[in-house]
Amino acid sequence: MSESARLASRKSAAVARGVATRGIYATRAENAELWDAEGRRFLDFAAGIAVNNTGHCHPRVMAAVAEQAQAFTHTCFHVAPYEGYIALAERLNAATPGDFDKKTMLVTTGAEAVENAIKMARAFTGRSGVIAFSGAFHGRTLLGMALTGKVAPYKKGFGAMPPEIVHAPFPNAFHGVTEADTLGHLERLFASSVDPERVAAIIIEPVQGEGGFNIAPFSFLRTLREICDQHGIVLIADEVQAGMARTGRMFGFDHSGVAPDLVTMAKGLAGGFPLSAVTGRAGIVDAPNPGGVGGTYAGNPLAVAAAHAVLDVIGDEQLCLRAAEIGEVIRARLTQIAARQGMECIGDVRGLGAMNALELVTDRATNGPDAALTAAVVAEAEARGLILLSCGTRYNVIRLLPPLTIPMDQLNEALDIIEASIEAAVTARAA
Repeated sequence: MSESARLASRKSAAVARGVATRGIYATRAENAELWDAEGRRFLDFAAGIAVNNTGHCHPRVMAAVAEQAQAFTHTCFHVAPYEGYIALAERLNAATPGDFDKKTMLVTTGAEAVENAIKMARAFTGRSGVIAFSGAFHGRTLLGMALTGKVAPYKKGFGAMPPEIVHAPFPNAFHGVTEADTLGHLERLFASSVDPERVAAIIIEPVQGEGGFNIAPFSFLRTLREICDQHGIVLIADEVQAGMARTGRMFGFDHSGVAPDLVTMAKGLAGGFPLSAVTGRAGIVDAPNPGGVGGTYAGNPLAVAAAHAVLDVIGDEQLCLRAAEIGEVIRARLTQIAARQGMECIGDVRGLGAMNALELVTDRATNGPDAALTAAVVAEAEARGLILLSCGTRYNVIRLLPPLTIPMDQLNEALDIIEASIEAAVTARAA
């Protein structure tokens, strides 16, 4: 029995069934490469689900964490605060969109950041309603599930969701939902179902993650800003997956030219260490009473040190520009593949910066989802040494999330594997 098989057996016996995993048992990783328990090398186009934007084990991140570990690893910021937390709040206040006074709170996970942003909006407005969007993903906590716009696997079997949360269709031209359709739906919601004076917040991902890497039209984000201003609603940008230089700007909302009131971030913030944040208008962030937000591990000193290093690397290595460059290479190659004879299964190629995807369809006339082919391509790529992830409400989207520090030769190697994997999966189906 192989070491991976032994680990799989132990996992099955000891780990909760609901914790879904792949069959790659990691032993070490560096930048865009990962090695498993059998010594097999993989190019990592998952990056810990957009966590390792600065690559696995970036030397500056590891050095910052090692230095902090020599001082202290935990005090609880509520008990004995420390300068690193304060300095990171100052940096995030400056980095997020918007020319207004801001404050920041640190927590541990993306779901925590989202929940605390909703708490702030409710405390500030005195309202309780929240509008989210179809295809959204905002976490696996109870409130996160309710905000999420995808049933399986995130909501299925978990019973009633918290009240006063409604969903509007996310504008998606490929699926026939125009910006005007979504705005019309919002107008009808306000007229028939939800009093806008009872809505505390509208929360949106500038680029949907689990929903299929669907890009919110920049004009739509600007109109949402106007709607929120008109009705006194807090606009929350969930930048957990799109933030930290992934889209070619520090935050996805930066492309729109307008600022949300609150920004939630996590994933790429701390280079693999658990840390998240809510940053936004000082009056909204300050709305909860002292003690109303926070947590024992919130703003862990090691993760905070890592985040400082990540911000340094993003600036010094110009990772926003690098993300844009990577994205151009990926989209050009995928578009070239899609134009080939026999590649009609690729219905759409889309992306913003280094957050890219291809959607596989049964045919381009109907754009029917081909989830089986998607799974086959992901499996084939893994067999050839490339880690890919699928996503989308129809389970037919392959997302590409390479580290922003990936060498160009490895990027091209991965794109070669993607092309060969699609060819192999299509050929196997036809046989």
